[in-house]
Amino acid sequence: MKSYMLDLNSIDRVKGFVKTIEGFEGYFDLATGRYVIDAKSIMGIFSMDLSKPVEFRVLETHDKLSEIEAAIAPYIVRP
Repeated sequence: MKSYMLDLNSIDRVKGFVKTIEGFEGYFDLATGRYVIDAKSIMGIFSMDLSKPVEFRVLETHDKLSEIEAAIAPYIVRP
C-alpha cells in the first residue's frame, strides 16, 4: 500500500480527480480519520470533510504506481 495526501477542496478538483482515477484498474481508498470510502465514488467523496487534505491509499495497482502518481500529481499536497 502507498498513500498520498490530496487537496480536493473544490467541486472541480473532486470531479477531475475521480475522472483521473477511474482510468486505472485497481483498488483505491480515500480516508479522513476512521472514515474510509472508495476513491472512485464521487458521492462518497462529497460526504467527506474536504476542507482539509485527505489520505489517498493505493491498495492494488497492477504495477502502474508511477503512472498513477503522475496522474494525481496536481492533487498531491507537498510538505
